[in-house]
Amino acid sequence: MIIGHGGNMKDLAKKVGCAVDDIIDMSSNLNPLGPPETIEKVILDNLIKIRSLPEPDALTMRKGFAGFHGIDHTQVVAGNGTTWFIYTIPKAFGSKKVLICGPTYSDYKDACLMHKIDFHHCTATAENSFNPDIDEISSMAKQADTIFICNPNNPTGSLILREKLEYLIQKHENTIFIIDESYLPFVDKADEYSLVSKTGYENLIVLSSMSKIFRIPGLRTGFLSGAQGLCEKIMAYYQPWSVNVLAQAVIEHIFDYSERIKPFYGKTRAYIKEEKQIFLESLKGAQGINLFKTSTYFILAGLTNGMTSKAFCEKIGRHKILIRDCSNFFGLSDQYVRFSLKERQINEHLAELIKQAVTND
Repeated sequence: MIIGHGGNMKDLAKKVGCAVDDIIDMSSNLNPLGPPETIEKVILDNLIKIRSLPEPDALTMRKGFAGFHGIDHTQVVAGNGTTWFIYTIPKAFGSKKVLICGPTYSDYKDACLMHKIDFHHCTATAENSFNPDIDEISSMAKQADTIFICNPNNPTGSLILREKLEYLIQKHENTIFIIDESYLPFVDKADEYSLVSKTGYENLIVLSSMSKIFRIPGLRTGFLSGAQGLCEKIMAYYQPWSVNVLAQAVIEHIFDYSERIKPFYGKTRAYIKEEKQIFLESLKGAQGINLFKTSTYFILAGLTNGMTSKAFCEKIGRHKILIRDCSNFFGLSDQYVRFSLKERQINEHLAELIKQAVTND
């Protein structure tokens, strides 16, 4: 298990001799706009509820998610973040041969290691801008009973069209596909890519995170959706009261005011599009670094001047900015880093630091 998927703010603060609050975290993938302004009030208003148990199966928030996406609540499971599902799925479905499409989130692999399940990687390459090879996935799917695909992918930002995913799902009907859409709400026209409503497939599970888009990772909330029979298999491993009472209150509030969700998504996407364009333009022509095309707000970069990711992160870290060293992603190396955009002033500052770091090696 990787302790802390982003960087360690406390460790960097200690190294540079400052308070933790002085560190700018650009290593974690969270909405740069922050949570909707009503969220913290909802938490304060519901603090008294910690004196009682929450709904054991989080039924109300499941119904909210189901209603928003036009599916039945029996096709939805609410969990303590999508990570709980990732670790439960291989056991619940009796997986024996897992295929992981990467380079990607380490917990898919760690879930297999936990349950002693055989796994293999189908790894996209830098030569193909880390775009997944559908034919290669299809070929390797013949030997797999479960496949993990993060769409859009972390850390590469690559995005697979819905038609291509449905092609795989239909062609390999005896293989269960886990499509992790945790970062899809950040993508323009996300509804055209999402498979949440495709609950008619008996071999499709979709994971949906609330943590990233609403910037509430500490509340630990997420959803799994799919055919009712698949959800029942997951529920056989479900522990009562898995979602705490404050998390349930916040998610119920979000779906009680579902008319605000799409405008919030729209505002976030517009912000990301503009800031990403400005950021990429500021680094256009920079030597020593290659920025890969991304569908979302985090950017994977390859170092081309011989500098290691550790040395690069240390140079940026001296300025109290934390970015992600990607050397521990399977399929990447110590030549890759990732950074998540924030407000413009910080993004512009990072761009200048990057140019200095790659030219003053």
